[in-house]
Amino acid sequence: MLDFKYSIDPKTGQTIIMTSLCGKPLLTTPQLNKGTAFSEKERVLFHLQGKLPSRIETLEEQVTRAYRQFQNYKDPLTQNIFLNSLLDNNQNLFYQLVSEHLMEFLPVIYTPIVGTAVKQFSTEYRTPRGLYISYPERAHMRTILKNRSNPEIDLIVVTDGEGVLGIGDQGIGGMDIPIAKLMVYTLCGGINPNRTLPILLDVGTNNQNLLDDPLYLGWRHPRITGKEYDDFVDDFVCAVKELFPTVFLHWEDFGRDNARKHLERYQNQLCTFNDDMQGTGVVTLAALLSGVHALGQSLKDQRIVVFGAGTAGTGIADQIKESLCKEGLSAEEAYQHFWLLDRPGLLLDNTIGLTDFQKPYARPHAEVAQWQLAQNDRITLLDVIKNVKPTILIGASAVAHAFTQEIIQSLCAGVDRPLVLPLSNPTERCEASPEEILHWSQGKALIATGSPFAPVKFNNEWREIAQCNNALVFPGLGLGIITVQAKRLSNECLWVACQALADCAPILKDPNAPLLPSLSVAREVAIKIAHAVAQQILDEGQAGIVPKDLTTAINQAVWTPHYFEYRKM
Repeated sequence: MLDFKYSIDPKTGQTIIMTSLCGKPLLTTPQLNKGTAFSEKERVLFHLQGKLPSRIETLEEQVTRAYRQFQNYKDPLTQNIFLNSLLDNNQNLFYQLVSEHLMEFLPVIYTPIVGTAVKQFSTEYRTPRGLYISYPERAHMRTILKNRSNPEIDLIVVTDGEGVLGIGDQGIGGMDIPIAKLMVYTLCGGINPNRTLPILLDVGTNNQNLLDDPLYLGWRHPRITGKEYDDFVDDFVCAVKELFPTVFLHWEDFGRDNARKHLERYQNQLCTFNDDMQGTGVVTLAALLSGVHALGQSLKDQRIVVFGAGTAGTGIADQIKESLCKEGLSAEEAYQHFWLLDRPGLLLDNTIGLTDFQKPYARPHAEVAQWQLAQNDRITLLDVIKNVKPTILIGASAVAHAFTQEIIQSLCAGVDRPLVLPLSNPTERCEASPEEILHWSQGKALIATGSPFAPVKFNNEWREIAQCNNALVFPGLGLGIITVQAKRLSNECLWVACQALADCAPILKDPNAPLLPSLSVAREVAIKIAHAVAQQILDEGQAGIVPKDLTTAINQAVWTPHYFEYRKM
């Protein structure tokens, strides 16, 4: 583990760092390395004389140089590699640089470019980060967890790499997702990166291209399933609870069935969260709430079509259903507002192979008996649009170009101002581009996407496109949870997070403005969400810490990159 601790100088009251590391080990520890910013006194004390150029720089001067270096790279993957290499060298410099250019860099370190990095993980592997727990090493799980670098852990992001973004099973390459998520937790929510841990559960892969790749770095074995898999995950959770009893455990990019199973199995055992289901659901619901409120409507007036009924699609539907129930509907009444489609087409009560979480959304087959259908063996999205006349169309399918011109025009024929949310990412998997949707709908559609898109010019006006980016939700959620050491995460916490985000929507002040705030104000949004979530946790009696003043506690919990004075331990 890292050999350092924070302390307070009794004379000045300033925070200092105490460490016993010297020379090259200090310069190669990214959490501690200050590079050319080490002072003359520190260079003498820590045996750094001659190991650095003579000039002593500030963090801002280092940022200027790093940004110029970044500009030399034009390929997005190479840019991603450069920024990750910078993080491996100097943590404070990385976070200061990216925070100053957040809108430019976030798509490079997070979605959509992280999807490319995941696919190239074994080819481009450079520096180890986080922990890898492979199935053959399961007997050593606790030893592996004790081998972590950061001694105190508030937040773990874990994946098994089976359901990465819209690109599926990526095996060990999935590790880049927890790493990127934790970057966003820090950049947008101020979570201390020295108290976080990314973990990859390596249970094999069913991606034959990876199994055949001689450079593949993971366990070269088909994915384990059934009891073997469940016991392995259960042992992992038990070890986490034992070693980190107050940790916030974030599940990320698990396969459809396992994602929901893990959340339901462990949500009452520790504070845990699945971003693909709950985070996606919250940010999408916030966009819908801001849209329907801007139109002077309510959610219970809507007819909602979700194209893609996997983890993300049903997770979104679940969050909307909960909101409908808060508007006074029963669960049965709420389900009647949905039409979900998956590979077999519209989900019906006689559809073969429905999962338990899809069944509540299945429509009665008698309902469609009189529909005019394009095909006899399945009910397509266009069939549903023409017969249902939905007010909301959500894409979570990872099927590129699924929202065709005919579908959008048919949608607009049935409703004046539809909400259209093509949420699949990376960008090449998006159901339709905002430019296409705006022009096909003649400017009527209210749009939010899953991937970032540039503003679109329509009728000589530039329109900003809202991004349903989970980075608007999970950082604030995590900050609130960590501030009060939440024991559990309830649906009510997700609801207040959703309301806090929706209240920040620009469209509430301007009908042509985006459905959600820009990521440029993500830190401010995170603070608001953190306050709402932490207060809800306190109200529920689920807090491990009860601060005297919540606002002060949240502000004190926020980490920012900074060079402290170093002294010998």
